[in-house]
Amino acid sequence: MTVKITRTNPAAVPAPVGRYTHITRIPKEADLFVASGQIGTDRSGNLPDDFNQQVANTFTNIQAVLASEGLSGSDLIKVNIWAVRPIDWDFLYAEWDKLVGGSYPAMTVGYLQALGLPEIQIEIEVWAASVADEPAASPSFGTSTS
Repeated sequence: MTVKITRTNPAAVPAPVGRYTHITRIPKEADLFVASGQIGTDRSGNLPDDFNQQVANTFTNIQAVLASEGLSGSDLIKVNIWAVRPIDWDFLYAEWDKLVGGSYPAMTVGYLQALGLPEIQIEIEVWAASVADEPAASPSFGTSTS
């Protein structure tokens, strides 16, 4: 039996109004990854004034965070998007589709008066899960692997 993450939209619930699913089921065998909210800084730590450039940089940073753990956009299970101004959904969805393909996770979007710094216009928090093809080895407590 193959264990996998599943995404569904129950028939008894109205269809999603965006590119997400209502339910993402994570099997108990999965490894769970929770990332801090990513913002639109570039590789040098600069934060552009342009909102869509912050969006693009944020997705680049999310992809890098996922890759650092051997994950991709298809491993996302939950996304929270926080913005301080109206989102250009055509632009965001273009970036979104490049990251996740058609494997849409659960999503929440909120508009706030401010984020952590005044110049931050968008922050995206992601949760991911990975199901190994084979069960992971049990940890060896009290032994060193160095």
